Amino acid sequence: MTDPSQEMNAPDHLIWRLSHFENHNRAISFVRQFQETLCVYSGPVQQLYTNYEISVPEQDDRSLIILPNPYAYHDTFNGIPEDAVKETGITIIPGDLLGKEGLYMTLPMRDSSGKRVMRNVPLKVGLLTLMRQEKPEAPFLPVITKGDLRSFRKDDPCLHLQRIVPKMIRERSAMEVGSIQRVIREKLKVYM
Repeated sequence: MTDPSQEMNAPDHLIWRLSHFENHNRAISFVRQFQETLCVYSGPVQQLYTNYEISVPEQDDRSLIILPNPYAYHDTFNGIPEDAVKETGITIIPGDLLGKEGLYMTLPMRDSSGKRVMRNVPLKVGLLTLMRQEKPEAPFLPVITKGDLRSFRKDDPCLHLQRIVPKMIRERSAMEVGSIQRVIREKLKVYM
């Protein structure tokens, strides 16, 4: 349950504006699907939130607020530098944009001639493919950040993925970095 005082006092880095969507409710419903499966990274405070709620202020349905669970401080990781979070070029889209059901992932790939193309695959297939292709020193650890919820068209939401690069987290112990990797992967198990 959301504490209304938390919403009113939320810092700007936790408020995601939805003014670029004509249908705010569709965008909110879309991103809420990921509350239990994707962690949120906030660059201004260098924190990763693994336990949070997506709230919509009663007085403003043109924004949503990421509210870290105040009773689970151990589920927030601090000291993750912004340069440890990289764009992936990967987007999650609703399947109905493709005339299909479920969630799809748009993956950048190269065709046989080496030309860059985008390929749409079911979310589960895309995640499994990315995890199979990863190297031990560069695991695929997807997160979302403010600004990653975008409009594909005016009413069609999509979610761009970022990834955490563990070797770029130099100020944390190997044990802490291992914990970050475990919790991100644990949340993704819903799709496996």
